[in-house]
Amino acid sequence: MPLSINTEAPNFLANSTDGMIHFHNWIGDNWCVLFSHPKDFTPVCTTELGVMARMKPEFDRRGVKLIGLSIDPVEDHARWSDDIQTATGQSPNYPLIGDTDLKIAKLYDMLPADAGDTAEGRTAMDNATARTLFVIGPDKKIKLTMSYPMTTGRDFNEVLRAIDSLQLTARQQLATPANWKQGDAVVIVPAVSDEEARKRYPDGWKAPVPYLRLVEMPV
Repeated sequence: MPLSINTEAPNFLANSTDGMIHFHNWIGDNWCVLFSHPKDFTPVCTTELGVMARMKPEFDRRGVKLIGLSIDPVEDHARWSDDIQTATGQSPNYPLIGDTDLKIAKLYDMLPADAGDTAEGRTAMDNATARTLFVIGPDKKIKLTMSYPMTTGRDFNEVLRAIDSLQLTARQQLATPANWKQGDAVVIVPAVSDEEARKRYPDGWKAPVPYLRLVEMPV
């Protein structure tokens, strides 16, 4: 079955550039971003891995651990890291999983079950659908997924923005409107009655329509 939001992120044991990783144990009580790549030494992915390394302090500040996956051996990842450093000025400062038997890609529904059991001989196009990003919560459930084609680099600022929303709304009965960013007004969810909302937000809210109640973002 395809993975969906609020389903448990499949657990796995895999080799990585940081050694063996038991995924759920590795996440611990943190949030996690798992982002996948179809093959090492591909141009768009090279830029993405460098950008994620540069932005890692922003994810750290939010309590989010980063982990990449590419369908090639870990030994190739080490050589690719040198290219990433040359191309972007940064080398990965987070683990990069080797998925040489395609098990994790299949486990996360990024490759079909009949894709085989080895990365050997497969091209980037063969693995093109392994271009998904998962945001996983401390409860090990999938909170968000984003899938991209190989020709479109990911916008990791949008990932940070989405994580800000996910973390805010996990703590409080709030939602965030379109194009929301930190500091903007937020939405009181329908599950909170007007009576309860008045207790929580004594300064009131704006309601262009009755079911859209906008209130200042809590500090």
